[in-house]
Amino acid sequence: MREAVFMGEVSAPGPDLGALLGRVARGDQEAFGAVYDMVAGPVHGLVRRVLRDPAQSEEVTQEVLVEIWRGAARFRPDRGSAMAWVMTLAHRRAVDRVRSVQAGSDREHRAALLDRTPAFDEVTEQVEARLEREQVRRCLRGLTELQRHAVTLAYYRGLTYREVAELLGAPLGTVKTRLRDGLIRLRDCLGVTA
Repeated sequence: MREAVFMGEVSAPGPDLGALLGRVARGDQEAFGAVYDMVAGPVHGLVRRVLRDPAQSEEVTQEVLVEIWRGAARFRPDRGSAMAWVMTLAHRRAVDRVRSVQAGSDREHRAALLDRTPAFDEVTEQVEARLEREQVRRCLRGLTELQRHAVTLAYYRGLTYREVAELLGAPLGTVKTRLRDGLIRLRDCLGVTA
């Protein structure tokens, strides 16, 4: 190993991160302490840049460090440097958190939309009701005058047959017949099946 030179001072070479990870893989807690000291700052910095939220950044940093402790045996020196492996873990974990937070936010947004969405389509119901009223008006215009008055008084004003007969000055039997004939014509005009 070569010596590190910093501002004119010569310091002893630091421990090799790859070798420390090998010791961590065998359960060496002291080696993990050294790994922690070497990577905690860079991992937190990377995670913080991805997440921006301090509390979540601290959580994810701790998750990465736990993952290093549990998964140090997965490090393969032939595939890259130990620091690259650690930083890849950190980046993946931070991106996973971003996706998780976004998915949660999307779920909440969809749930809020469902809460605000009426159980029925108000516009469609209003249009259908308007069309039905227009069709009923058109069909009422096709009735005789006595039929139209009898139906209107009995079914729209809620009068009894006797009250309709008195208002129209017609015998009760005639009113009943006109109502029956008028309702049959309305049914046929509206396309209602009996």
